[in-house]
Amino acid sequence: MGKAIFMTKTRVGILFGGRSVEHDVSVISARNVAANIDQNKFEIFLIGISKSGNWFLCETIDQEISSGKPLNISLSATLTLFFTDEEQILLDVVFPVLHGTDGEDGSIQGLLHTVNIPCVGSGVLGSAASMDKVITKRVLTQAGIPTARFEAYSHSQRNQISFSRIAANLGLPFMLKPANLGSSVGVAKIKEEKDFAEALSYAFKFDNLILFEEYVSGREMECGIIGNDKPEASPAGEIKLSEKYEFYSFEAKYEDPDSTTIILPAEVDETVMDEIKAASIQAYEVLNCKDFARIDLFVLEDGTVRINEINTIPGFTNISMYPLLMRELGYEYTTLITRLIDLAVERHESESRISTQFDNNLR
Repeated sequence: MGKAIFMTKTRVGILFGGRSVEHDVSVISARNVAANIDQNKFEIFLIGISKSGNWFLCETIDQEISSGKPLNISLSATLTLFFTDEEQILLDVVFPVLHGTDGEDGSIQGLLHTVNIPCVGSGVLGSAASMDKVITKRVLTQAGIPTARFEAYSHSQRNQISFSRIAANLGLPFMLKPANLGSSVGVAKIKEEKDFAEALSYAFKFDNLILFEEYVSGREMECGIIGNDKPEASPAGEIKLSEKYEFYSFEAKYEDPDSTTIILPAEVDETVMDEIKAASIQAYEVLNCKDFARIDLFVLEDGTVRINEINTIPGFTNISMYPLLMRELGYEYTTLITRLIDLAVERHESESRISTQFDNNLR
């Protein structure tokens, strides 16, 4: 009689919540990831970060994160342990399902890199560059990737911000956005000067850097990317907004089930679809993204493409586009999660070949 073979499960920490205005979206996304992960392959640990920034080991994924067990981490690159007062947890990989500040901006990625834990998604550079919409646009522009014309001002430059000058440079209407937020929080479409001051003050509530963009009148598309050495692009999906919305706002994205119609794949010519995929992969690569991302873009009336934003931890809610886009490539929810975890572990193993030791005669 043959011996039974027992497979050791990979221990995955699902990280959710966070100190971000997108905290609640993160909770919903993480709940879906946990519900669809292959529990024959993975043992999951639910790690919640409260809105005040404290970490907890949780039994379930919900809004009451602080009801979990307070969690600490040992700062060791050889044997990194998460621990509570009652137990120690050695993780093989962390899947951050965090959106926005202190989650998608490289902060968590840097912490995990320092203690040598594989992390699903882009590293410090790709996360930080993609999170900051101003840096994103500067990198895209430098690489010759079409994007909307823009201006940016910090809070310390507030007295230099002139509605008339921005309107003259970018035209009316124009878009006003906090540079480092997602989910359209703080975003406004400015059509006349009377709306400007209030929208600016509201945006500065969430960020110290504000982006002003020309308004792009085009079809709104999203393209999913997966992979590292040879990233693959999904067919684009189109988001058609209800006429009651002037742009894809937070309410339209998450609160109104009738706000949008999703067309998958988007109904565009093959040459336009090829251009969407090529531009999306190029943006992904020049911004040093890893494992996966969602590229938001516009297709103009003449078929040209303009990249809008890059999301390095796209949503995994029931209405989120990234899982739907990946289904077009043949990835069902469970196989998608498995592939993303595998990519992170493979990349971590590949990067471990790099030496941090250098022999010299310094004393």
